[in-house]
Amino acid sequence: MATDRDAERDAITAAIQRLLDGRPTRSTGALTTLQLAAEAGVKRWVLTHKHVDLKEEFTRRKPEANDIPLAFQHLHARAVDAEATARALREDNDRLHERVAVYAQVIHELCTELDRRTDNSTQRSPVRSLPASIT
Repeated sequence: MATDRDAERDAITAAIQRLLDGRPTRSTGALTTLQLAAEAGVKRWVLTHKHVDLKEEFTRRKPEANDIPLAFQHLHARAVDAEATARALREDNDRLHERVAVYAQVIHELCTELDRRTDNSTQRSPVRSLPASIT
C-alpha cells in the first residue's frame, strides 16, 4: 500500500515539474489543480485529500511561472501586446471621430454661410443671360 502512495507522490511531483516547465504530456498545461491531477494521472480528490501538501506546493510554486505555463508565455505576451495595440487604436479612433464631428460642423456652417450669401447676391443682381455671340 505504501508503494501506491509513493508512486502517486512521484507521479504528482513529476507532473508539477512538467507543468511548471511548460512540458505537459497528459493535460492542457493549464496551471490548475484539475490539470495537475490529469497530468499526474490521478483523480482530483487524490490531490485534495491524500496529497494536500503536494497540491499546496504546486499552488505555492505557480507564481514562478506567473500562473502561465512556460509553453504559453509567448502567447500571453502576444495577447498583452495585442490588447495594448487595440486600446491605442480605439483611442485614436475616438480622436478621429471627434475631429470628423468638428469638421462636419465647420462644413455645415460654411455651407450655410455660402447659401446665405448666394441667396443675397441673387436678390441684388439677377443672373444675366449670356450674349448671343457666345451661345
